[in-house]
Amino acid sequence: MRYACLVYFDPQKVFSQSAEAEAALRDTGPYNAELRASGQLVTEGALELPQQAMTVQVRDGKMSATDGPFMETKEVLGGFLVVEARDLNEALRLGAGIPLARLGFVEVRPLVDFSKPRPQL
Repeated sequence: MRYACLVYFDPQKVFSQSAEAEAALRDTGPYNAELRASGQLVTEGALELPQQAMTVQVRDGKMSATDGPFMETKEVLGGFLVVEARDLNEALRLGAGIPLARLGFVEVRPLVDFSKPRPQL
């Protein structure tokens, strides 16, 4: 099963040039390479900071775009990995191994299997 590991962090911590931050950034490439070699890394990507983002929406058939997103939190979505794991426990273990989890947090969420019925809300 595939899981998204969404990496959130405070840019002030990650880009502070502290020894802990430098170690986490240095360890990211080798960890991703390890997952890739094991066949568990499907894809990954780092995101620019929110100041570079735009938010788009469509209402009544009209598109509008604004700067942002604007959040009341220090932590931002900084990147993601999509991993292949046997189950949620293995996906959590892989997410915990992401070096930036030492500075922020990683949300682990199953990807939708569109061959199954939609959730009932």
